[in-house]
Amino acid sequence: MPEIEIDARSGFCHGVVTAIRKAEEELGRSDEPLYCLGDIVHNSDEVERLGNAGLVTIDHQDLARLSNARVLLRAHGEPPSTYAVAASRNIEIIDATCPVVLQLQKRIKATYDAPGEKPQIVIYGKSGHAEVNGLVGQTNGEAIVVECPDQLSRIDFNRDIVLYSQTTMSLQGLAGMVEEISRRIGPGVKFRYFDTICRQVANRVNHLREFSRSHDVVLFVSGAKSSNGKVLYKECLGVNPRCHFVSRAGDFRPEWVAGAGSIGICGATSTPRWLMEQVRDAVSDVFSTDESHG
Repeated sequence: MPEIEIDARSGFCHGVVTAIRKAEEELGRSDEPLYCLGDIVHNSDEVERLGNAGLVTIDHQDLARLSNARVLLRAHGEPPSTYAVAASRNIEIIDATCPVVLQLQKRIKATYDAPGEKPQIVIYGKSGHAEVNGLVGQTNGEAIVVECPDQLSRIDFNRDIVLYSQTTMSLQGLAGMVEEISRRIGPGVKFRYFDTICRQVANRVNHLREFSRSHDVVLFVSGAKSSNGKVLYKECLGVNPRCHFVSRAGDFRPEWVAGAGSIGICGATSTPRWLMEQVRDAVSDVFSTDESHG
């Protein structure tokens, strides 16, 4: 049987771990319904597990119809409007916003609220992403969101610019944005930028590249909706063409590991450890069956 290794550094980041722990604590504290605004994590299997324990996933329209209820805010964070709706409906907020995201929200709000002429606040991130919605909300919806250099035309390069980043974007991408804005900025215009990328996420890129290089075959485990998962999978695939994306153990195909001496299993910041273990067990079963038939 080949060596099968689960990457010890893959799986939930601290923010997600804390949000799930809070959900489990609240579910155990009361029989009253506990709602979560959006999927607690971008992994359908973990959402289903917590759903079976009593966590009810809702959207913002549902929130506006609730009253006298408990609602958990996930690690991604929320704009001020969400807190206002909750207050008006007598909703108890269990706030599991990641501390890194919360600090970024405060910094953006401080920039927006500073006296004097307002600079353009630009956020390097994915438009419509839950975290980005929370960040834009700190600016009364005025922040400009850019995901790639092609979108920089949304900026007025003759006005002062302050650039922040969604916490899960790539360091390389941010450096590219800074370089391009610096190149295009008008004379005498102030440009400030802040590296607000979470290192626990960013540092995984190099680690996962090394992990992928060190195995014949890599199985990358992630929910299909995870933007972080898509980014990290591409990094793994870039150094190991025998890297395969799986959302659950049932996606695994035995032919992928034919002739492999070592198999690595890794995942995104939204991938639960138990799911990676299920994939490992599915791989082990294939080789155990082969040996018994041999």
